[in-house]
Amino acid sequence: MNNTRSSKKVLVGMSGGVDSTVTAILLQKEGYEVTGVYMKLHEKEGYHEENYTKAKRVGEYLGIDVHFHDLSADFKEEVYDYFVETYKEGLTPNPCVMCNRTIKFGKMVEFADSLGIEKISTGHYLNCDGKFFYTAKDDAKDQSYFVAQVKKEVLPRLIFPLGAWLKEDVKAFASGIPLLQDFATQKESSEICFVENDYTEILEKHMDIDLVGDTVNAQGEVVGTHKGYMHYTIGKRRGFTVNGAHDPHFVLSIKPEKNQIVVGKREELEVNRFTIKQINLFRDLEQFEATVKVRYRTTAIPCKVTLNGNEGSVELEASVFGLAYGQVAVFYEGDKVLGSGVIC
Repeated sequence: MNNTRSSKKVLVGMSGGVDSTVTAILLQKEGYEVTGVYMKLHEKEGYHEENYTKAKRVGEYLGIDVHFHDLSADFKEEVYDYFVETYKEGLTPNPCVMCNRTIKFGKMVEFADSLGIEKISTGHYLNCDGKFFYTAKDDAKDQSYFVAQVKKEVLPRLIFPLGAWLKEDVKAFASGIPLLQDFATQKESSEICFVENDYTEILEKHMDIDLVGDTVNAQGEVVGTHKGYMHYTIGKRRGFTVNGAHDPHFVLSIKPEKNQIVVGKREELEVNRFTIKQINLFRDLEQFEATVKVRYRTTAIPCKVTLNGNEGSVELEASVFGLAYGQVAVFYEGDKVLGSGVIC
């Protein structure tokens, strides 16, 4: 490995999209010596051929090298298999959080080391001062939630130029560059890169998900049927039967070992306290007050957190409905990300 690293060298993860392209351009304008890397993460047919071609075109335009780095085996083990197994256990995974921890700010960092490059950058919308992540200027595009499990020792090496930009301004900037005009109007990438339409399409490749089972109430009494527990997540209100019910019923929990879903009325989904594991903090804390997001597209709620090693409890100031086990709870202090834990 080359141990001579320059702080003005930066490795940019390039997807062939507008965000990573503008990131590379902005860093080059700031005087960085930019190297690109296109990371192959999965085997979706035709996907990589098209996007790597775009990334190479950008590389030629900027006069930079763009490496092709096949991480599909690592991605399958760390992200794809985790996705499948978590649903199999009746939980709700967050593959983007796992990918950022293990692949984009894990394996990509190792690749930067092999090239003797200190800094790493991507087209994520967030900010980082080397010690903490912060929310982006563009609230609608903010991705700070998805990096809250990244290892803290990596943070001093990260740069996110788009944290200070609005998406509309990024598109406008790209449309002013002839090469990038088609990039600026291309369709936004899907939230989970290897899922085309619905997560069940992935699961049915690995197991039989259409196994009719019992719908039960909170007391364990059979009240109807469902089409197979993998079709359901916490809070879902359709796709199962509840005999004689007049009010809407929702999935409260899932019992994969019995192929059962537990259902109840909306008020039974209410939660004001939960536990977490796999704690990842950017500052040493045992007890603290913060706000917490229990899913990406939710409002942050004031809370009190008590940690004990790699586990902890969270007490909410206001209740949430439909808390999903397996999802990530991300803690904020204003616009600063304090860390996260997996809801269990």
